[in-house]
Amino acid sequence: MGVNFNLKTLTVALAALSAASIASAAGLDRSGQDITAFLQDGTYAETVYTYIDADVSGKDSSDNKIDDIAESYDFFRYGVKADINETFSIGILYDEPFGAAADYSGKNDFIDAKGEGTNVEVRTESITGILGAKLGENKNFQVYGGPVAQRVQADVKLRGTAYSVANGYTTNISTDQDYGWIAGVAYSKPEIALKAALTYRSEIEHDTKAAEIYPFVANLPPAAGLSTNRSGNIEINTPKSLNFDFQTGINPTTLATAKVRWVPWSDFAITPSLYNDVSKVLATLPAGAGIPAEGLDLVSYDKDQWQIELGLAKRLAPKFAVSGTVGWDSGAGNPVTSLGPIEGYYSVGLGGKYDITENWAVSAGGKYLWFGDAEGQIPSKTVVSNFEDNDGFAFGIKLSYQAK
Repeated sequence: MGVNFNLKTLTVALAALSAASIASAAGLDRSGQDITAFLQDGTYAETVYTYIDADVSGKDSSDNKIDDIAESYDFFRYGVKADINETFSIGILYDEPFGAAADYSGKNDFIDAKGEGTNVEVRTESITGILGAKLGENKNFQVYGGPVAQRVQADVKLRGTAYSVANGYTTNISTDQDYGWIAGVAYSKPEIALKAALTYRSEIEHDTKAAEIYPFVANLPPAAGLSTNRSGNIEINTPKSLNFDFQTGINPTTLATAKVRWVPWSDFAITPSLYNDVSKVLATLPAGAGIPAEGLDLVSYDKDQWQIELGLAKRLAPKFAVSGTVGWDSGAGNPVTSLGPIEGYYSVGLGGKYDITENWAVSAGGKYLWFGDAEGQIPSKTVVSNFEDNDGFAFGIKLSYQAK
């Protein structure tokens, strides 16, 4: 007869791990779009707060120092799940999946003559509704899916000689809400605390307004038919993704976990119409050699993101567990946009969880990240900066309730 692990005590260890499993670097990825709250047993609810601070500094192509451009940021994640009966479960999840926050300062090629620096801020919010159905004689299999409502908003300012004729360009992308969907399949074997889940999220198409200012347009011939200001439509498709979550008991007090995430950032682009139209005009001029006839995207990436995280969690006492993780993120290409010059990372994390009562628990975790060196490029693919030896840290705290 095989060993029957104590699932309840192993779950103590698992929750310690999840608070530390935070932060992503490739593209605009932030939360990792975790759905493990829905995979918990019984009635479950959690509130997670995450704070991330990174040091991203380097030099421009004129060898001027670029001080830390990465603004610290924080966000919340919420999850509620309940069983309707032995077969059906429902859940609602909230997170902030994608974002960016970069601000150039000091004296370098990303600061204009007035002292104003290049700046970008992107924020998103998502609410996911999930309905799951357990299948099989022992209810080991589960299929789940549901709608996703997502909101996105962005502001971008390009400043300094690094951006050439785009120096002074500004765009404000209005808040838009649109919808996608989620679908997945899971398998569990409670006697060894094994759970495995594969989750797919669709891309979400946002059609909103972008207010653009492009001062260089005043220098173009009237035949170009362009104005320095434009308010028009813009389409932004936040990317689809695939997450694999796995856990299994190693012995009655130790749990092993693995997370794998794929996001096709090579399919993603932000293409404001005035910015694109000006680049099409420049492509016809001698100074625009190398610009494609279809024009330029404001933000794009060359490669897809792969992220892997492995962990171990250990129950040290009936109410207390600790955990550790190691992780790798591939990044989304190098050179990469100067608005987010990081080529992935390596990470280590530690976490702990304490059961306050039979149902309530608090978890906390931290993660240290070593960012990959990256060359920053402008949309024309010209390399204008170099960022090396950068790092960051993330901290998370979670309050959870569970009744089985």
